[in-house]
Amino acid sequence: MPQSFDLFFASSNQHKFSEAKKILDEFGINLGFFKCNLEEIQSDSLKEIAKHKATQAFDKLRKPVIVEDDGLFIESLNGFPGPYSSYVFKTIGNKGIINLVKQKRKAKFVSIISYHDKYSQISFESKVNGMISKKISGKDWGYDPIFIPSKFKKTFAQLENKNEISHRFKALKKFANWYLDN
Repeated sequence: MPQSFDLFFASSNQHKFSEAKKILDEFGINLGFFKCNLEEIQSDSLKEIAKHKATQAFDKLRKPVIVEDDGLFIESLNGFPGPYSSYVFKTIGNKGIINLVKQKRKAKFVSIISYHDKYSQISFESKVNGMISKKISGKDWGYDPIFIPSKFKKTFAQLENKNEISHRFKALKKFANWYLDN
C-alpha cells in the first residue's frame, strides 16, 4: 500500500530532506521526499529564490510542497556568499571561506522555508547568528564544519543538538506551527 504524506520536501539534496523530516516528525507532520532539480534564479533575495523554487516544485508535483533555501552571510565580506552560498561552497569550499575571512569572523545563517499548495504560497524565515571558525571542525555537510553559533564553542558539525537550534529548525518550526493551525 502506498504511503500517504502530508506534504513533500522538494530538493536534490537528500541530507536536507533527512534533516527536515527529522524536525517535522517531532510536530507529527509526515514529510515525503520529492527528489528533483529546480532552477535557481539569480537573486540577492533568498526569499525570492525559495518562492520561485516552490512554484516550480508545485507545478511539477501538484501536491502541497515546501522548499528550503539558505545562505551563509559573513559580515566582513558584506554578506557574501549569502544567496550564492551553494555555488561558493562548490567552488571554493570551507577552506576557501576560511582563507577569505581574516579578523572579523561574524556571520549568520539564514533559512527560508517556502510552502506552496493550490490555494496559497507563504514563506518563513529564521536566522542564527554566530561566527566562522578558524579551522574546519567536525565531519558534516555544507558549512556546518566552519559555523559556530552564538553562545557555543563548537561548530554545527560538532553539536549533537544542531537540529534543536539551527536556522533550518527555527524556520521549520515557524512553518509547522502555521501549518498545524491551518
